[in-house]
Amino acid sequence: MKERRFRTVTSNIIICAVLGAVLATALLALPGSVPDSLPAGNAVYEGNPESGKVALMFNVYEGTEYVEEIARLIAERGWNTTFFIGGKWAERNGDTLVRLAADGFELGNHGYLHRDHASLSEERNRSEIVVTDRLLRATLAGLGDAVVDAAVPKLFAPPSGSMGDAMFRVCAELGYTVVMWTRDTIDWRDRDAALITERALNGIKAGDLILLHPTEKTAEALPAILDGIAAAGLSADTVTAVLASTSTEP
Repeated sequence: MKERRFRTVTSNIIICAVLGAVLATALLALPGSVPDSLPAGNAVYEGNPESGKVALMFNVYEGTEYVEEIARLIAERGWNTTFFIGGKWAERNGDTLVRLAADGFELGNHGYLHRDHASLSEERNRSEIVVTDRLLRATLAGLGDAVVDAAVPKLFAPPSGSMGDAMFRVCAELGYTVVMWTRDTIDWRDRDAALITERALNGIKAGDLILLHPTEKTAEALPAILDGIAAAGLSADTVTAVLASTSTEP
């Protein structure tokens, strides 16, 4: 308990100390625009169909009370998942982030303020992504470089799936893979566990990227979703694992 409290306090101190510098460098002294020759319009919508796996992708800007329950249910199966983290949520939940990373979960980038990235300039796109990345890494710094590098891959899930050329150019510059989804449970809107389960499982196949959020009904539906994945002869893993050997699609 003392060790956990120490890690939480340390993480919060690091966040406070680093965030000002991050904002200054990312918002005020951003690098120049990306050359027009860089490719734009590439995103992944599905993973490797030979993987035998699907990815459950949880976009996190709220629902803190359900995040660790979701993580527990997935870990009980010996499976893994990817939480795409919003920067503002990360600021308030450093202790949860540390536990997720320490337990081996993957933490993708979901932008800082849940902006419409199709309407943002290159500079604003860059700041949203860079600030979130640096915040995640600062929060997890106490776990060591190897754990941080494994936990925070360069995966970007644009909020609401909103994509634009400026966003793609910035992601190419920063080395990020833009991740969309194969199937959307729309759990944030339709708070019905049976409906969420049906949307997650109907026609499920290896390589599917299944979009979810940490809501009450999603947590309620998750055991049935996990059972359905297993019944289909599949397992759940991180986005990185499911995308292995998969190229981007325009």
